[in-house]
Amino acid sequence: MKEAGYGYRIVSRPMLYELLLKLVPEQNILYGRRVLNISEEYDKVTVHITKHESYEGDIIVGADGAYSAVRQRMYQQLKTNGELPKSDSEELPFSCTCLVGQTKPLDPEEFPCVKDPACHFNVIVGPEKPYTWITFTTAQQTLCWMVIYHLDRKASKAAIEQRFRSNDNTEWGAHPGQTMCNETRDFPVQLNDELQRTMGDLYDRTPIEQVSRMMLEEKVFDTWYSGRTVLLGDACHKIHPTSGQGGITAMHDAIALANLLYALPSSTNSEVTTIFEEYRAERYPIVTQAFKLAITLKKTIEKGVFGAIAFHISSRMPKWLWKMVLASNFKARPQVGFLPTIPNKGTVLPIESPSFLKAKAVYEETHAQQGAVPA
Repeated sequence: MKEAGYGYRIVSRPMLYELLLKLVPEQNILYGRRVLNISEEYDKVTVHITKHESYEGDIIVGADGAYSAVRQRMYQQLKTNGELPKSDSEELPFSCTCLVGQTKPLDPEEFPCVKDPACHFNVIVGPEKPYTWITFTTAQQTLCWMVIYHLDRKASKAAIEQRFRSNDNTEWGAHPGQTMCNETRDFPVQLNDELQRTMGDLYDRTPIEQVSRMMLEEKVFDTWYSGRTVLLGDACHKIHPTSGQGGITAMHDAIALANLLYALPSSTNSEVTTIFEEYRAERYPIVTQAFKLAITLKKTIEKGVFGAIAFHISSRMPKWLWKMVLASNFKARPQVGFLPTIPNKGTVLPIESPSFLKAKAVYEETHAQQGAVPA
């Protein structure tokens, strides 16, 4: 888009995992572990995996999702000390569950929409059903789809009970996912051709490992750090996917934190606390803005009178107003200060974040002392 200067890219979760795994040494990744406890003493933090297995470091970063074990351990200690805000003690709220998936590469002759280099994004709000379903094409000639089930109070309460019974706070497993597929197979989809298709046509072309069912929690936590423990991404802010900001805000968190760690003068307790304070101060307002935008967009796909009103307003919003919303969103494009700067090509200039400027200053000073000029 001209405002940002770069186009949107949709990357599937398996492709992202594959990319990350190529960049991280294999010996640095431990599988099948669970965080049992976190302890601090002097200038170190220790993660206890089992009774006889633990790992020590300068800090611990909890990037382990909406039901972060790191956050839970940190909050337990804060609550014991009477330091946890009441809002952070409350459960993650949610008003809908979601079934998501991605088909295998499709035959362009059978599904002409995948031949178009432009993304085909379609949303259907069920007129007599508590569902909204969404489809969009990708550059890999696949179709991504999402089926959202809007819960009423009774159904929401049952979902919460189910969550605790299953002791599974992220995905509800293959069986519930298959049940929801069966319930929604006949839902019609419009793929910009004249054929009558249904969600079942997409389910039949989607590998089972590419299907997930989850709850769409929504919350921004107040407490992001304590001692030598800090949170990022869904662990400290869970944003509704309608805005497409969940993964982006997590990556921006990581950039800001990496910048500040790079510029960290020493690993003393006071210095670590200072950069954690700066990290939250920089990211919290931006995340809150993204959270509010997601709530607004979510209303356009909800059922009932308010959803209809929100959709009516959004579908008739003038282009200049949409551009203002996009411009505000595009300003938050942080960069890594210790790597070559990405050129600005858009009409909307990004804000130079404090963490970027701090890391860039250290980077340039280091290279100047070494007699090299950074690119």
